[in-house]
Amino acid sequence: MSDQKPNPYKIAQDQLEGAAKICGLPVAIASILSQPKNELIVNFPVRMDNGEYKLFKGYRVQHNNILGPYKGGIRYHEMVSLDEIKALASWMTYKCALHDIPFGGGKGGIKFSPRDHSQSELERITRRFTHALGANIGPEYDIPAPDVGTNGQIMVWMMDTYMNVVGFADKNANRRVVTGKTLASGGSHGRESATGQGIVHCITEWARDRHFDLNGATFSVQGFGNVGSNASKILARTGASLVATGDWKGYIANGDGINPYKLGEYVARTGSVMGYPGARAITRQEFFATAVDIFIPAALELEIGIPEAKALSCKLVVEGANGPTDSVAEPILAEKGIALIPDILANSGGVVVSYYEWLQNKRSERWDLEEVEERLAKRMKRTYLAVNEYAATKKCSWRNAALCIALDRIGKAYSERGIFP
Repeated sequence: MSDQKPNPYKIAQDQLEGAAKICGLPVAIASILSQPKNELIVNFPVRMDNGEYKLFKGYRVQHNNILGPYKGGIRYHEMVSLDEIKALASWMTYKCALHDIPFGGGKGGIKFSPRDHSQSELERITRRFTHALGANIGPEYDIPAPDVGTNGQIMVWMMDTYMNVVGFADKNANRRVVTGKTLASGGSHGRESATGQGIVHCITEWARDRHFDLNGATFSVQGFGNVGSNASKILARTGASLVATGDWKGYIANGDGINPYKLGEYVARTGSVMGYPGARAITRQEFFATAVDIFIPAALELEIGIPEAKALSCKLVVEGANGPTDSVAEPILAEKGIALIPDILANSGGVVVSYYEWLQNKRSERWDLEEVEERLAKRMKRTYLAVNEYAATKKCSWRNAALCIALDRIGKAYSERGIFP
């Protein structure tokens, strides 16, 4: 199944069409949103540690900026493609609009496997890519962030390269050209765990609405990277227990529960969940069929196809990854009575705190962790409530409700500003 994944950009377009019908988005605006404003492809040589040169292909797609500067992650992965980046950029546009954050949507990436390279090679690849992007990114124009295969260190290299290429006098004003930086280099408290934290806010709100006790509940997580591991640790504090998880190498399970903190340490040491002594190996099929209360797909897009949707045995799917569910799988989940909290709501904690980091840099401030977490909780809960109400009023799916709220905001901006010239 996984080799035959549908085109993510086609899925993004289907989602846009479906929601546009429900909220009555004008055809002209739907057609503008159906394609990104700019699609950039750069090819750049990098010297490897052995002295040889290798050519890399990098992308930056800028989907829409009617509400503010383009914003979105940079992905380092061997499967990166233009259509994947276009889909991710469009989801960023809707994610920011849904939260009423003054940013638009963008996304970028380099097609290679970061695992096969040393730290010094990663640094040179990152700096060459940033240099190749040149003035196509900027603190008030397009603001990258971490994504799959990238982290705070990579953002700091991007920032440093950009700062040293632009005007000397306002060098430090350009710190906010990227977010998701390390704390020492201008990052924000709470940014590392923000996406996982946002997921858990959605889960606790959902549980509260249904008088569902999370203490003693079970959950499984696909992908144990930044998002999956943080969501697991934070969710475990409610008394819920992680019983199955997996990553690029394979899947593991333990019906008595897996300690996410210990597993996190193990993964940091070995690079994968496989071989973890506190659990047994299971197949991908067994993983999807594991009966749990909550399933968090936090790996890559389009992991839940028809066979996975049929196998799933849970009450709630919370999309930690972007676009993990194929359009054809959604009706199956709905039929089975499985609730779904869509990606643009569920995993948006990351961009919310990225916005806070950008603001802190812009104002030369540093907020403490409590302030960041309090603001994040308030915003996630408020948006969750808005989506909940919209879905109930319009009798539509949560995905359509979230997209409609976003499209209404974008549509309003276009109708007031007009299309120039």
